[in-house]
Amino acid sequence: MSTVSAPPSLTLRRPAVRAAVSAAAPGNSAHLANLDKLFRNRGASSLQTTTTSTPSPPVAVETTRRRQQPLLRLPSFLSRAKKIDDPAAPAMSPRRLERLLQPVPPDGPSPRGNIAASWRRLHGSDGWRGLLDPLHPDLRREIVRYGEFVDAAYAAFLSRPDASPSPSDRRRFAPPPQLHDSAYRVTAPLFATTSAELPSWLAAAAPCAAQRTSLVGYVAVCDSAAEVRRMGRRDIVVALRGTCTVLEWAENIRAGLVPADPSPESSTSDAAAKVECGFWNIYKTAGADGSPSLSQTVVSEIRRLLEQYKDEEVSITVTGHSLGAALAVLIADELAGGVARHAGAPVAVFSFGGPRVGNRAFASRVEARGASVLRVVNAHDVVPRFPPRVLALPAAGGSYADVGRELRLDSRASPFLRPDADAACCHDLEAYIHLVDGFLGSHCPFRDNAKRSILRLVKNQGGNVKQLYMSKAKDMLVDGADMPGAASTVVECVH
Repeated sequence: MSTVSAPPSLTLRRPAVRAAVSAAAPGNSAHLANLDKLFRNRGASSLQTTTTSTPSPPVAVETTRRRQQPLLRLPSFLSRAKKIDDPAAPAMSPRRLERLLQPVPPDGPSPRGNIAASWRRLHGSDGWRGLLDPLHPDLRREIVRYGEFVDAAYAAFLSRPDASPSPSDRRRFAPPPQLHDSAYRVTAPLFATTSAELPSWLAAAAPCAAQRTSLVGYVAVCDSAAEVRRMGRRDIVVALRGTCTVLEWAENIRAGLVPADPSPESSTSDAAAKVECGFWNIYKTAGADGSPSLSQTVVSEIRRLLEQYKDEEVSITVTGHSLGAALAVLIADELAGGVARHAGAPVAVFSFGGPRVGNRAFASRVEARGASVLRVVNAHDVVPRFPPRVLALPAAGGSYADVGRELRLDSRASPFLRPDADAACCHDLEAYIHLVDGFLGSHCPFRDNAKRSILRLVKNQGGNVKQLYMSKAKDMLVDGADMPGAASTVVECVH
């Protein structure tokens, strides 16, 4: 087992906090004094609780998750070492900051209203016309909810990075992910295989890096009668994580365009549709042990569920982050052109920080097949800008194009994040969900009654959170071992 130690973040000490207080605006000084009084009484309990409202997994799983966390981030060279000074942070009551640093707000999550009459519009039947800017509250809750499904896909991989798709391989059995939404039941794990592989000598030296097949997500279905009534239909969710393995990174940079339907019987329009080579390989490559490809598994499971619930109104929602967002578009295209169309089930995509997937002909085909795609994009995230539009030559199938509608966010609008937040933070899934939760409209300030906890944002992106909040969060701890920068993070190479 080999280990790689990540460089520790800068740990703030109390002298630094006092210096920050003396340099702060008078209003912030009074604000900090109030916070001091509160936190001296509260102690360290707030940040030492678990990060979800569902029963926590075994300690070993949570420890593994913390050790593996850097895998979710962009390469370190994309992070800027030098940070500009924080602007004065807005005044915030101690009680509200305390609540936002809890894993779940004391008064519970935002209430969910009955959407039975409007679910089709929220699912993109008319392209989310009139719902995006300003952002409709019901749509905001739906986007946050689907983002949490993706978070569960990450957690499932991190709990068992070497999980095997073979049911007989009990040693590497993948436990079902723990979903934030208890109304849903996981029906099938999803595995993806890369076509790229390491040379044999390198694979022998680093077997964890040579793993070609990995747990990439899952299929879940709403299994609660009350939730089905509230939503107006039974919802099937396909959730997909982003890049986590070495060979997935290798596929990401294979940016040439390949046919999205290589069969000889393809129509002229289908033949013109082309997608990024690396994404297509991950989607269509079968496992070396004969296990099915991601495409085959998804289509088979969706067909089974549609048959099981053929007498009900059913929707299919595909959601993903980064690489998972690209795979979500490929899945939606295939389902909308096949099993979902035959069953009359609408298909929608909610993607977070997704790259471009194919050319204009492919984007037109996705839309013509009836799949609705909502791309949630941070204006300062570099990933949605790739591959560049002009990368593909006209002779090779034209330039890259975006698919569907865009919900454009701005990480600088958050009162908690630094305005110079690095590329890793701007692409982070939790940062995306945080921004959606606070988004009102393109010309509106951050929502002042946003309820989502910032605890995970503080833990994952501590160096990008404004120092005012990081200093007070650190002061709430007796032992800073759980905070970013308190100790080096170790990434274990799992055999």
